[in-house]
Amino acid sequence: MRQGIRPPRLRPGDRVAVVAPSGPVAPERLDAGLDILRGWDLDPVLAPHVRAGHEELAYLAAPDERRARDLQDAWCDPAVAAVFAARGGYGAQRMVDLLDWAAIRSAPPKPLIGFSDVTVLHEAFALRAGVATLHGPAVAGEVFLKDEPTRDHLRRTLFTPEDPAVLTLAPGTARTLLPGGAHGVTFGGCLALLASEAGTPDARPDAAGGLLLLEDVGEPPYAIDRALTQLLRSGTLTGVAGVVLGSWARCGPYEHVRAVLTDRLGGLGVPVVEEFGFGHGDSALTVPLGVPATLDADARTLTFDVPPLL
Repeated sequence: MRQGIRPPRLRPGDRVAVVAPSGPVAPERLDAGLDILRGWDLDPVLAPHVRAGHEELAYLAAPDERRARDLQDAWCDPAVAAVFAARGGYGAQRMVDLLDWAAIRSAPPKPLIGFSDVTVLHEAFALRAGVATLHGPAVAGEVFLKDEPTRDHLRRTLFTPEDPAVLTLAPGTARTLLPGGAHGVTFGGCLALLASEAGTPDARPDAAGGLLLLEDVGEPPYAIDRALTQLLRSGTLTGVAGVVLGSWARCGPYEHVRAVLTDRLGGLGVPVVEEFGFGHGDSALTVPLGVPATLDADARTLTFDVPPLL
């Protein structure tokens, strides 16, 4: 698995774009998130259709073509230093094939920040454009608005990416599920979205040389089993070097979730660390994707070889 191209870090005064590639955005949350970005001395601009809505499909922020155009224009605009997702939800799969990937590859890379449904875009930018991205909170998301450690970790990742606290992630709650150590390039995100991507034309063929990050929300244990089984049967997890597990909010009693994770991942014969503090939890670390790192499941650390941004 190849390391992604690392974008430049942010600097005070940078213009950044906020897009809605998936679901609709609550106006008051969006306004609050924009104020936080302004407080970081950034100049946030909304993509044209973030507040548009969809006349027939209320679960989409806007028609597919408009959401795709917003993301592409933001990425290709030389005045924009980073692209933030306003929220997750559903819809990235519907618009990802509408993007002009030749145009995206020809534009200078920049940080792309989001999680949940944005997993589809993290995978697409890694596989189709070769760019490293950031699995981090959404601008209008509840955890970004309410949790100071979540905001601080994202801010430090964006402005001072060489910060040692960013390079070695060892939350106090992290635990060893399966022992050992591994080295590889980080990839992954929301389990349900990764499973949905399996078998699509531009899906990842395997995980050789990769460190897999997994989390999800609102999926009962049997659905987690189903998604993991799909990844195993499709060959998507073949060759994976190690697994880092984040939050499993509203997925049922965690001992039941752990039993499924152990059952399905144990046969891989690789180290696994759990409860690593990223995803849909009450607090969420920002984790770089497409960056080489070393997993020490016994010490419960994930140490990146290089800063995620230049």
